Amino acid sequence: MAFPTVREIMSAPQAHGACEVRGWVKTHRQSKKVSFVELSDGTTVRGLQLVIDPALSSYAACVAQVVTGAAIIARGEVIDSPAKGQRFEMKVTELHVVGEADPETYPLQKKEHTHEFLREILHFRPRSATFGAVFRVRSAAGFAVHRFFQERGFYYVHTPIISTSDCEGAGEMFHVTTLDLANVPKVNGQPDYSQDFFKEMAGLTVSGQLEAETFATALSKVYTFGPTFRAENSNTTRHLSEFWMIEPEVAFADLESNMALGEEFIKYLIRYLLDNCPEEMEFLHRTNAAEGQTLEGLRALVDSKFEALDYTDAIKILESSGEHFEFPVRWGIDLQSEHERFLTDKHIKGPVYVVNYPKEIKAFYMRVNPDGKTVRAMDMLVPRLGEIIGGSQREERYEVLLERIRELGLPEQNYWWYLDLRKFGTVPHAGFGLGFERFLMYVTGTSNIRDVTPFPRHPGFAKF
Repeated sequence: MAFPTVREIMSAPQAHGACEVRGWVKTHRQSKKVSFVELSDGTTVRGLQLVIDPALSSYAACVAQVVTGAAIIARGEVIDSPAKGQRFEMKVTELHVVGEADPETYPLQKKEHTHEFLREILHFRPRSATFGAVFRVRSAAGFAVHRFFQERGFYYVHTPIISTSDCEGAGEMFHVTTLDLANVPKVNGQPDYSQDFFKEMAGLTVSGQLEAETFATALSKVYTFGPTFRAENSNTTRHLSEFWMIEPEVAFADLESNMALGEEFIKYLIRYLLDNCPEEMEFLHRTNAAEGQTLEGLRALVDSKFEALDYTDAIKILESSGEHFEFPVRWGIDLQSEHERFLTDKHIKGPVYVVNYPKEIKAFYMRVNPDGKTVRAMDMLVPRLGEIIGGSQREERYEVLLERIRELGLPEQNYWWYLDLRKFGTVPHAGFGLGFERFLMYVTGTSNIRDVTPFPRHPGFAKF
């Protein structure tokens, strides 16, 4: 006897016939003549309706345990359903309860639960229809990331989680230490890291980019896809302390080819999800309709041509817009979400790249333009969200890179190996970063980044 998933049953061209299904009870309705159980196995938004004769001996033996949350195994025949809104149902010939659930204390009930409540029970959250759909989309998107790069000859590189280099130079690394915090050894008033596990100060990585560059200058095209960490004390709906980053790096590449790759990548991922998760995408956009994202908007983005806008021109547009912004606009600021959304939603009315940012607001590794004031940076902005991808052409000139490190007061000794890449066979190269959770927020219409993350970590919270 076969054990198909509910997804396989519901998407089959015809009724499945005799089979066995396994899952959890979502609802149980009883009457004298017939009982109905909705079974979910987590593979689809829709449950499978089980139609049961109350006189069935195996059902009668366990009927009191067939409650919301209980795990069951049902055998029977999947047939065409006469009920409206469903193609198939199972006429049950045998039913068994595998795992009981106390209906008085089981936290998931038939009613709709708020996202805030479900964040308190992360271990049960995937059983809800909304979060089951979110995490199936996350799984499909993760596969699509690898598929995109593998199809284009990129090599997947595992960069270290523990690092001694602060890629962004913002000092927001979580420190990794085995020193006794109650009695830290010190030299000249500072912690003596020579006595620490790694013999120097180490932290959780904020990016795998720098290490990826070492492989790009050897293998030509590489990408990373792994967890990164920021010790930023921010509790907004867009920030996490632990999140996943996708970072391709390409040798012999400039800013323009980098932008083309980013556009191709984002369109590929969205198209893949629209084609392979239609049920989940439709359900989530219907559920999250108030957030303003639509499937039509995603399809429009896939069919659009991304414009490019110089940062200086973007500032002029914002200054002359007549809009009242919470954060005042002037040349030299880092664009805020409200500025980005004005450019995409009201001015361009579509996606746009903003390029050539002031070097003072960008990282040390970005290539300095001939004007000496701006760098070859790019941010991809999309409607409703704002920035979704950030990247740059990297500074390949040894002397210029060294000057930037010194300018920013970074510990030169920590970047000796990075500088070495510019001494031996240096080449123009470029790359970008896509925050995986930020992307998932965008495509699912979810308003809080914690709701696309299985176990979110943020200030004050690291449970499970």
